[in-house]
Amino acid sequence: MADAPNSPEAGLLVCRSEALAERGLGVQWDLLYCGREERAFALRFDGRVVAYLNRCAHVPTELDWQPNEFLDSSREHILCAVHGAVYSPRTGACVMGRCGRAGLIPVTVTEDAGEVRWYPNAHQRPLPPPELADPPEPPSP
Repeated sequence: MADAPNSPEAGLLVCRSEALAERGLGVQWDLLYCGREERAFALRFDGRVVAYLNRCAHVPTELDWQPNEFLDSSREHILCAVHGAVYSPRTGACVMGRCGRAGLIPVTVTEDAGEVRWYPNAHQRPLPPPELADPPEPPSP
């Protein structure tokens, strides 16, 4: 039996390939990382789609300095807008800054047939459907 077209086994659609220009803006989506809601991003670098959690390794803050802008002005490195940590887009490794040996947390994506797809794993899961999310607490009297 074939996997459903947007099942975790078949990969979950992130975006169409044309949404990611070479060294251009990224595309973000929400996921659960170790049970916490986080954002991930994908971008195209040297012809390849790469994806990471949108979280600096130094202090857990989002990286983009403008919406979906992850690369520095030279379009060579991923730059943390808050701390100035510099990461390799190819590997997610910290190449300069206060992140030490820590790097970005990779997110598995593939590109095929004009689509970029994300593959959840034990630590990176899709958000639950809204109807299954916990209902809000009623206000106190």
